Parts: sequence; structure tokens; C-alpha cells
Amino acid sequence: MAKRHNEYRSLQDALKEFVSENKLEKGLEKISARDAWKNLMGNGVNSYTTAVELKGDTLYVSLSSSVLRNELSFGKQKIIEMINEELGSEVVKKVVLR
Repeated sequence: MAKRHNEYRSLQDALKEFVSENKLEKGLEKISARDAWKNLMGNGVNSYTTAVELKGDTLYVSLSSSVLRNELSFGKQKIIEMINEELGSEVVKKVVLR
């Protein structure tokens, strides 16, 4: 059963504690990485993106255009830096374009 705290806390602190106690960080990182891809890449790239999935520290991106996949492969390091900056921590270390 959950502990009851009698002192007042901010909602932000309570949610952070809930996430850490229930080990939900990885799930939230997966959702955040998917959202970061959508925000950073824009409508042009997103229209050819079929799936974005974070497994461990690798971001797997499925694209329906081989030309776009080839073009993005030249800027993998820049993509990693932009996504990590958007997320605010070193979550993605490798990008695999499929």
C-alpha cells in the first residue's frame, strides 16, 4: 500500500516521485523520443516516417523513402544531438534508419 505523506508538496515533486518509485522513466523516454522526432523533423520528413521506436539507447526510425533514408544517414550525429537537446538528457546514442 502506498505511503501517506502529511506534508504539503508540489504536484511536480509528487509526480517525479511517483515516476521514479514505479520505474516509469524508460516508458516516458520512449514517448518523449517519438515526440522529439516529430517536432524536430517537420512535416516533410514525418510524412515518410512510418515508425519511431526507442530501444535502450538506440532510436529506430522506419522510413518509406529510400532517398530520404540515404539523405538523413549523412546527418545521424546531428540528429542525435538535436534529439538529446530536445529531451534535455543523453537518451539517444545511436540512430538506425530503416
